[in-house]
Amino acid sequence: MKILAVEDDPVARAVLRQALLHLGHEVIDAKDGAEALRKLEKESVRLIVSDWVMPEVDGLELCRAVRNRVNADYVYFILLTSREADVDNQREAIEAGVDDFLTKPLNLQEIWMRLRVAERILRYATEVRQLEAFLPICGYCKKVRDDQNYWQQIESYINERTGTDFSHSVCPDCYQRVVIPELEKLRATPPEPIIKRRAERTH
Repeated sequence: MKILAVEDDPVARAVLRQALLHLGHEVIDAKDGAEALRKLEKESVRLIVSDWVMPEVDGLELCRAVRNRVNADYVYFILLTSREADVDNQREAIEAGVDDFLTKPLNLQEIWMRLRVAERILRYATEVRQLEAFLPICGYCKKVRDDQNYWQQIESYINERTGTDFSHSVCPDCYQRVVIPELEKLRATPPEPIIKRRAERTH
């Protein structure tokens, strides 16, 4: 798994990097939250291990920024803390979106356990997202069924969830396959005489 390790202390960052590599993970490191956010724009990362106290952007600010990203995969966030971190600080971290904690100094067995839990949760999150992406759709009218067992036009379903509006047109394939044959049928059908149509309406 690719992990973003964020730590401002170069020695501690090297120790964290080595521990993650030893456990078989790919590691990208950053010296603070600001650098971590820049690397997140370029790298696809599902797990972050970050120090709490850092210059510029600290661990909680980084976590909030990660949670505020739009249309991004869920990122599991582990915060590195000292053993002196009190209950109020940990509650603040949870409210910021932190998933788990690792205490300093690092313990390899503890890191391994936290990462196994993270992998399991990320796997479930991916499965749920795939299920949500699977829409039951009628093979005839193309309506879709939502989670309330209500059938509606796919345009309405997408508009309610994304705000997207649709303008209807005809694609080139359907124009050739459907529209042109219908036009040719109309041209090939001789029009009824006007006198005959009037006579039929009088009876």
